[in-house]
Amino acid sequence: MTLPPTIEWADDRIRMIDQRRLPRELVTIDVTTVDELCEAIVTMAIRGAPALGAAGAMGVALAHVRGDDVDAAAAKLVATRPTATNLAWGVQRVLAATDPVAEAQRVAEEDVATNRAIGAQGADLVEDGANVLTHCNAGGLACVGYGTAVGVVRAAHERGRALHVWVDETRPVRQGARLTAWELRRLGIPCTVIVDGLAATVMANGDVDLVVVGADRIAANGDVANKVGTYGVAVAAHHHGIPFYVAAPRSTFDAACPTGADIPIEQRDPHELGDVPDGVAVDNRAFDVTPAALVTAYVTEEGVRATPLR
Repeated sequence: MTLPPTIEWADDRIRMIDQRRLPRELVTIDVTTVDELCEAIVTMAIRGAPALGAAGAMGVALAHVRGDDVDAAAAKLVATRPTATNLAWGVQRVLAATDPVAEAQRVAEEDVATNRAIGAQGADLVEDGANVLTHCNAGGLACVGYGTAVGVVRAAHERGRALHVWVDETRPVRQGARLTAWELRRLGIPCTVIVDGLAATVMANGDVDLVVVGADRIAANGDVANKVGTYGVAVAAHHHGIPFYVAAPRSTFDAACPTGADIPIEQRDPHELGDVPDGVAVDNRAFDVTPAALVTAYVTEEGVRATPLR
């Protein structure tokens, strides 16, 4: 079943799936101001690097339509999620455009085409009967449509290959259990949700053939920032001799960021972790960095390559 667009321009406003309500309800919300959009981004009504690129682009267009201070709006949008490079990329692309609304719509349209190309490039990595493990959500909900890591799985499924996906729950906000599993079920792709700590064990049991994840920023040397927990999955995959693939568009590669050590890591609200005794410190980093040495290959709209883009 085809998913609706994750985010789209609707006349003088931005319409998006409210991902906070999934998997129980599929509803959309409209935002009419940049402040509302920033709140939607911070609270993760909209999330995922490519989707944030479109959100940033549309946010600048919205400020333009409303007659707001466009530069101030751009700065406010970029500050909402510092790790995902696509957000700033989308903002800057529309800031430089002569027709902000048309450019924002192009960003959204191109995203779907790019993701389909990523899926087509990576589909042959998924053999018939494969067991794939993924972490967080890199499906259509993380993009305008189709997906990156899930797009690779989806493309293999559309080519008639039987496969099964292990879906890491992805603590603490459970994007895997809530979103990836929901998408895969709608697409008719068999999947099993597991707690994050079980990933290494299913690998040890011989039940994983490959790992495919998305990315929020890829440094010039190939280090990958993705949802926290990805690094541990990559280490386990390396230990067990399992290929670890990163699927992402070119816009996620940040040539101005030398290494993973230069990627800003977002700290989120400690309350996301649930009940913690009063007075106990909480470190709620939203992302971690996987060294390039642990990445088997990068899957982009241009192909599959063992080294990062230059």
